[in-house]
Amino acid sequence: MPSSASSTVAPYDGLLLVSFGGPERPEDVVPFLEIVTRGRGIPRERLEEVGGHYLGFGGRSPINDINRTLLDAIRADLAAHDVAVPVYWGNRNWDPYLTDAVEQMRRDGVTRAAGFVTSAYSSYSSCRQYREDLAQATGFGRGPEDGAGGPQLDRLRSYYNHPGFLGPVVDAVVAAVSGRPDARLLFVTHSIPVSMNDGSGPQGGAYLAQHRNAAAYVAGRVSALTGREHAHDVVFCSRSGPPQVPWLEPDVNDHLEKLAGDLPDGASGSVVIVPIGFVSDHMEVVYDLDTEALVTARRLGLDAVRVSTSGTDPRFVAMVRELLLERAATERGEHVDRVSVGGDPPCWDLCVPGCCPNPRGDRPALGGAA
Repeated sequence: MPSSASSTVAPYDGLLLVSFGGPERPEDVVPFLEIVTRGRGIPRERLEEVGGHYLGFGGRSPINDINRTLLDAIRADLAAHDVAVPVYWGNRNWDPYLTDAVEQMRRDGVTRAAGFVTSAYSSYSSCRQYREDLAQATGFGRGPEDGAGGPQLDRLRSYYNHPGFLGPVVDAVVAAVSGRPDARLLFVTHSIPVSMNDGSGPQGGAYLAQHRNAAAYVAGRVSALTGREHAHDVVFCSRSGPPQVPWLEPDVNDHLEKLAGDLPDGASGSVVIVPIGFVSDHMEVVYDLDTEALVTARRLGLDAVRVSTSGTDPRFVAMVRELLLERAATERGEHVDRVSVGGDPPCWDLCVPGCCPNPRGDRPALGGAA
């Protein structure tokens, strides 16, 4: 049985760190990509091509090691604040899998857990798909004869506009623009199909709107702290769909080409690349940005630097605890002040029906309003 949860986190007696997952050996790369792209009909040759990105780093994604560090930091932060709740970790696409984490919680006697997802924004791929996999792992929507039976799992709210997520980004950008008074800020996130963005959030368009809001907040804070305004753009990376399907643009490399081309003859330019769409320095960051975008910038003669993600910054770690305590108080029927920055209200606890729909058809998903 787990140790008794502190009264501050009742009714929860477990916390689950939910992440994407990544390969840790060269022989795992293509099988991992097959899991990630299942049902999308992507040829094996294309998977092997993408797998080359991982093989350039020894066949090991950074994400699992980052999550191990984050897991230890969350446990230490909870202990330091006398929050006694066991913390588990499960991935959607690689070991340790969500199904194994949920089974371990079940064996440990956990009855109701809160899930913190390492994805900050609203869209099918960044929110509902996690909710679907959590539903599958817990047996949500199935009867006892299908293996259901707990623990109950609640997804903690999205946090794209939480100061624990954006505060470390602000500080990283402030440091990067020191000595680059005319730098342009390029806020980069993962591209998704335009149709997926159009369906994201309760009213649609939330994915792009949330990124624009976060970017504007960071740019505004940087201006306030440095006394100098920096032009900024929201750009994209990691497009993986067929060319006939519209995806969010511009690609970061194409935008770098445009910026360089717009410079007067003989002028130099500088850019600060801000991976605002990512929680940690995983493969999309270390390959798409560090390996591709920075090479593009240097080829074009641009002075470019990529800032760090929130990762395991103490403020980000503390945010996990704060979101847990906030949701626990809400579930107990208590009033709680929810923190957000940038003008948008705090995100919702329960997604409305039809929020971030699955483009391939409905599947059961946790964390939705009836």
